[in-house]
Amino acid sequence: MAKGNAVPEFPDSKGERVNGLEDLELELLSEGIYRQYGFDFRQYAHESFRRRTHNLMELEKVPTVTALLEKILHNQPVMERFLLNMSVSVTSMFRDPQMYLAFREKIVPILGTYPSIRVWHAGCATGEEVYSMAMLLQEESLLEKAKIYATDINEVAIKAAKTGIFPLNSMKEYTSNYMRSGGQNSFSQYYSAKYDNAIFSSRLRSRMVFSKHNLATDSSFNEFNVIFCRNVMIYFNKALQEHVHELLYKSLCRFGIIVLGASESLLNSPVAKSYNVLDEENGIYQRRT
Repeated sequence: MAKGNAVPEFPDSKGERVNGLEDLELELLSEGIYRQYGFDFRQYAHESFRRRTHNLMELEKVPTVTALLEKILHNQPVMERFLLNMSVSVTSMFRDPQMYLAFREKIVPILGTYPSIRVWHAGCATGEEVYSMAMLLQEESLLEKAKIYATDINEVAIKAAKTGIFPLNSMKEYTSNYMRSGGQNSFSQYYSAKYDNAIFSSRLRSRMVFSKHNLATDSSFNEFNVIFCRNVMIYFNKALQEHVHELLYKSLCRFGIIVLGASESLLNSPVAKSYNVLDEENGIYQRRT
C-alpha cells in the first residue's frame, strides 16, 4: 500500500488505545471550553481533570468525553455544572486549625501596624475559610479596618458564599476547629440557627467583597496585605502553577503575606527568592520587597 494511504498502526493493548483516545478527547474538551466560554482548563493537572470529567459524565449520563463536550457546547446549564464540578474543593471553617493559630501568633501583630488591611482569598469556593478569617480578624480587633476580597471561577459557589448560610449539622466540626485554632469566644455567637441552617453574622459579611476571578486568565485587580490561595494550585500543572505564583507575587504589597495549603510550597516556584519563610509547615511566607 502507498505510504500516503497507510493504515495507522495501533498499540496491541486495547487499554492503551482507549486511554490514548480519551487523552485526545480531554484535550478537545479543554480547548472547546476555552474557545466557547473563555474558561481555561488546558493547564489543569491531567489526572485531576480526567477524574472530575468522569464525575460529570456519570451525572450527565453520557458514555464518552466527546458526548459530554457536545452537551457543554450546546447547553449552558451543563457548562455551569461543569464549572461547579471542577471547582468543588474540600473545605471547612478553620480547616487546618494550626495554620490559624500560627496566623494569630505571627501575622496578626504585623497587620496591627497597618492603617488598613486588604485580604484576598483566591479560589474561595463556598466561603467557609473567608468567614473563618473574618471571625479571627474580629477577635483581634482588626475587622473594622479590613476588607476581604473573595474570588472564585465558579459563580454558583460565589452566590452561595455571599449568603453566609451553611449547614447546621457542620457546626459541631467547625466549633472544634475554631477552638483548636485559638478561638477566643463562643463559636455559636457568630451565627443564628434557622431550621437546618446556620446564618452567619451580617457584620462579618459587611467586610467582604465577592466576585468572579479566573487565576488562569485574569490579571491582578488590587494590591493586598495578605493573600490566601490554599489547596488551589494542587489542581494545576507546573506551568500554570508558575503563572499563578507570578500573579500572586505581583498582587502583594511590600512585605505582604501569602498563605498556601499544607501540601503546597513556594520553595520550587520562580518567585521563591522573593520571599522569606515565616512558617513552612503552615505555608506562610512574606514578600521581601
